[in-house]
Amino acid sequence: MIQQIRLCLVMLTVLALTGFTASVRAQAPPAAAGTDPASVPFLDRTGMATGGPFNYQVFVPAHLNRRRACPVILFLHGSGERGDDNRAQTKNGIRLLIGRDTDRFPCVVVCPQCRAGVSWTDPEMEELALAALDQSVKEFHGDLSRIYLTGLSMGGYGTWDLAQRFPARWAAIAPCCGGRRFPKELADPINHPIGDPYLEAAQKIVALPAWVFHGGADGTVPVSESRQMVALLFLLEQGRKDADLKYSEYPGVGHNSWDYAYKELDLLPWMLSHRRPK
Repeated sequence: MIQQIRLCLVMLTVLALTGFTASVRAQAPPAAAGTDPASVPFLDRTGMATGGPFNYQVFVPAHLNRRRACPVILFLHGSGERGDDNRAQTKNGIRLLIGRDTDRFPCVVVCPQCRAGVSWTDPEMEELALAALDQSVKEFHGDLSRIYLTGLSMGGYGTWDLAQRFPARWAAIAPCCGGRRFPKELADPINHPIGDPYLEAAQKIVALPAWVFHGGADGTVPVSESRQMVALLFLLEQGRKDADLKYSEYPGVGHNSWDYAYKELDLLPWMLSHRRPK
């Protein structure tokens, strides 16, 4: 009963959000003219983790100046792109962001691929993702104060998880249609007693800038997953001068809210406005 009361209070707080930027959009944000997202070029790379060698892809700015530290984005794909072809992981989401202005896109973008049958919250897959990130930072002179984390669906879960496990690594995060409890856990809470993952995560990332996205009609990952995290962060951030929390929910949009989130014209400028404190 206590948990239900807390949940109701959290949801009521979401409906009455004040003091931070929240948006409800009826349509997709306008797309800026740019290159065809399908033509965004990626480089193939190979890394090493506990499970052995793995392949990943990296987008490198066309005019990369290796004498200057470059911002880096770690992108985590959804469950439908798992495998070992080293191609599917860039199919959705991130291409829309890069493709708005591919020639002048200023960030290195690291795109590991989660193996089949597991998720980004698996410790071995988190190690793989961080290994790809670290190798890319070293190879392309990445700026350690400007490393950003984003992901969609299963990658949204991975974003929340990596953020709360390693909050000091990220300058800002942007989880899309993710959450803390997977649908199977929500459907069978008795056999998945994992405490209060929402509060646990929120307490660890309260100082981390976050822009959260979700479709209001998501039938795969309930929108309540994002709403609860946003509400808790909002409550915990009261009085903090460093707070920067944004939430965009798209009414009538299903699970593919990434088609909207990564077209947000302010997303990249918002990311780049943040640096990790030294």
